[in-house]
Amino acid sequence: MQMLGLTLLGAVLLSFPVSFTRMLAPEPAPVVHQVRMVQAGSSFRFEPASLTIRRGDQVKFTTVTGGPHNVSFDPAKVPDAAERALSAGMPAQISPLAGPLLVNAGDSYTISFADVAPGTYTFSCMPHMGMGMQGTVTVQ
Repeated sequence: MQMLGLTLLGAVLLSFPVSFTRMLAPEPAPVVHQVRMVQAGSSFRFEPASLTIRRGDQVKFTTVTGGPHNVSFDPAKVPDAAERALSAGMPAQISPLAGPLLVNAGDSYTISFADVAPGTYTFSCMPHMGMGMQGTVTVQ
């Protein structure tokens, strides 16, 4: 009888689509990617300036030198659905899709890309936008 039960269970599991068996597997923990915000001479930049992440990952931006810095996305360049998801992952905004100013070395700000649609999103530092401090994050 026990063998019959195991055979039936196996048949039931095999009859489900692969996506169902993936639902049973735990989701991988989000990866936290590090981005440094730096000033070197008259150059202001994000290091790295471009990164590729998985949907659900997080990006931690840390001021190293040259603050204040922040991270902002232009709402006019972000699709509406992605804007809502991105906004949900950006706490303490000072304006739509703009994180707080980070003044001191070591200050950091983490953005969650949970539910953000795949695509490439350009971000910038509002105080140093005119100096070309920008980057991109590609969500896969």
